[in-house]
This record gives sequence, structure tokens and C-alpha cells, in this order.
Amino acid sequence: MAASGIISILITFLVVVLVLYLVQRLPIDAGIRQIIQIIVIIIGIVSLLKYLAVF
Repeated sequence: MAASGIISILITFLVVVLVLYLVQRLPIDAGIRQIIQIIVIIIGIVSLLKYLAVF
């Protein structure tokens, strides 16, 4: 059971990093890009806290 939790956390972390990388590659304004990055980070943190059974 602990191994599946660790795998879920790693997958979530990798998805967040990949999405942040892809957002950097988008040809959009820097302000909008920063807002999207903050939203992605918040969603990633909430997902990780869910896997750690905080929520």
C-alpha cells in the first residue's frame, strides 16, 4: 500500500513538472504565463496533500 502511494506522489510530481515546462513553451504574455504556473502549482500541492491523506 505504501508503494502505491509513493508511485502516485511521483506521478503527480512528474505531471506538474511536465505541465510547468509546457506552459513555459507557450507563446503567451509573461503575466498570463505566471498566473497559469501558480494555478498549476496550487493544484499540484493540493493533489500531493490528498495523496498524503491530509484532506
